[in-house]
Amino acid sequence: MQIVRVKRGEQIVRGYLDRELLILDNGEKVLPSDAQFLPPVEPTKIIAMHLNFPSRVEAFGAKKPRWPSYFMKPLTSLASHQAAVARPRNTKYLNYEGEIALIIGKKAKNVSREEAWNYIAGYSPVIDYGLHDFRTSDAGSMLRVKGQDGFCPIGPTLIPAHEVDPHNLTLRTYVNGKVVQEDNTSTLQFPFNEIVADLARLITLEPGDVILTGTPANSRPVQPGDVVEVEIEGYPRLTTTVVESEVDFADFGAQPEDSDNARNTAFEIE
Repeated sequence: MQIVRVKRGEQIVRGYLDRELLILDNGEKVLPSDAQFLPPVEPTKIIAMHLNFPSRVEAFGAKKPRWPSYFMKPLTSLASHQAAVARPRNTKYLNYEGEIALIIGKKAKNVSREEAWNYIAGYSPVIDYGLHDFRTSDAGSMLRVKGQDGFCPIGPTLIPAHEVDPHNLTLRTYVNGKVVQEDNTSTLQFPFNEIVADLARLITLEPGDVILTGTPANSRPVQPGDVVEVEIEGYPRLTTTVVESEVDFADFGAQPEDSDNARNTAFEIE
């Protein structure tokens, strides 16, 4: 039973997807095409991983990581299915990264790797958008690159953990209907339970918290008008559209920069 959150008038209503209908807690039955989707969860934090799929490690010619590496995305980066994702005018390197979001189901602190599976509520398609024009100035924090408003679309549904085999989920990203990324969780260096246990050694994970578990190879820049979709095979696609926006970056602070660092990251150049 895939969980959804939608907006109906001024109300936020929960429900679930039943074949081709949304069955809402208020008694309504709604076609997905008529629904205004919201992110299926309300996290207290969004944690993202760096390298996890070996194909991505190989694309960069990087060393195999010894342990998971993380950064955080602000809650204001959260966006929903059918969102418009803004690329500021005069920037070049807005990249998609199709990922599987792991959703925490109950408070987790100091749990073993074996126990960690019991703390996972489910999974959802997610896109970790990044504006690499700020890559040189971000000094590893990823705040300017990955933390801008709307740079974390998720949904449309939460897939319950008990419905799937977490070791055999196929992830695909599409741009304008063409497959541009594809991989399977069987290849992950750090499986989902290890990620949860690793994080829970250090911080308390709360119900609804979102963990982005890494992207496969072939992240590339997209242009205004492009439609970017991500799916976990067998479940509904997350759909977003890239638009151009006017952003006043003012005359102080870091500015977008067409640098070797930006280009190399945007095109996975070693």
